[in-house]
Amino acid sequence: MVKQATRWQGTQVSTSEDPRMEQARRDKAESERLRREQQAARIRENPAEALKSEFSAAFVTLLEQGRLSIAVSTYQAGQVVFLRADQGKLNTHFCAFNRPMGVAFQGNRLVIGTNNEIFEFRNTPAVAPKVEPKGRHDACFIPRSVHYTGNIDIHEIDFAGDELWLVNTRFSCLCTLDLDHSFVPRWRPPWVSAYAVEDRCHLNGLAVVDGRPRYVTALGRTDTAGGWRANKNAGGVLYDVVRDKVLVEGLSMPHSPRWYRGRVWFLESGYGALSWYDPTTASSGRLTQLPGFTRGLDFVEGYAVIGLSQVRETNTFEGIPITADGSERRSGVWVVDLGTGETVALLRFSDAVEEIFAVKVLPGLTFPSLLEPGHELVGVSYVLPDAALRQVAHPSSS
Repeated sequence: MVKQATRWQGTQVSTSEDPRMEQARRDKAESERLRREQQAARIRENPAEALKSEFSAAFVTLLEQGRLSIAVSTYQAGQVVFLRADQGKLNTHFCAFNRPMGVAFQGNRLVIGTNNEIFEFRNTPAVAPKVEPKGRHDACFIPRSVHYTGNIDIHEIDFAGDELWLVNTRFSCLCTLDLDHSFVPRWRPPWVSAYAVEDRCHLNGLAVVDGRPRYVTALGRTDTAGGWRANKNAGGVLYDVVRDKVLVEGLSMPHSPRWYRGRVWFLESGYGALSWYDPTTASSGRLTQLPGFTRGLDFVEGYAVIGLSQVRETNTFEGIPITADGSERRSGVWVVDLGTGETVALLRFSDAVEEIFAVKVLPGLTFPSLLEPGHELVGVSYVLPDAALRQVAHPSSS
């Protein structure tokens, strides 16, 4: 007997609109664009004030006791943030990028997807003692390569084995990279008939399991340019790539599928929810709802680490449950106990950081640094093979 996809039973929010509102929508979008430009200027002029945050003591305890740090991307503020414990306090290390979205981490590799590029960094421990404040850092990621993809609206990225996979949202596919092409399409949903620069279903999330892409999320099973927008409040799906099967449908803007402890966890962002799917029983449910648009998910020792965004009532986010109910929304990183669904720790951004995309736990790295491509240490840091290092002449002391 073939089991049917789970259908999510949620509040339906009407998305119908009067065509006469088109100009008002354009005006609203332009107003939002100008507001974001002003925010970007504030960040450049006074980053300490614009990027300030508040945190619970338990958040620092999690970092300290877990011996870890957390990388967070915020495309809206144009920053990648390292959250680090520093003698009982929280230290936030900001690095500027052009619309950073997906973040992948494996071994000594850290990869960041931006507006038009994929940046790859390598942890170079020998450089860490030279980074200010000297002697404090236990890791230093320096830029190793950049691949220009063009504007494909990169969303989540992850390693399958040693190969990097990207969610290519504009072309509605999963892809990889090689030196000859902008990207190499490897898989697209069966409901998408062709590759086109049209964001047909807003494919956005990717979970790799056992070294291969396994689960994805999309905001609709649509095959027209931006077709997902018509039913974004309840048209989303969780999909099994290997079995070629819809697992859960009727979701409100799902993101961030992850395999953890025998379940597929995902965020039903339109409700601010952390949800799950059990492949053994083909059942699903919500563990908890949080005060923001949930997007960005990782795990540590039985806890979910979740990104929250305020989201404003722009054309993308209007008409979904979390904006329709008028509740207060927060931006930051929340930590949830998977056993109880309770929030046990949090970090809240209190000013210019309004939207989070990726949340990535960096286990074993307590105080890492990332050098932006223009950093002065990049020009004087050299990494050579061991055989070549044995033949390097050291400067004389005279």
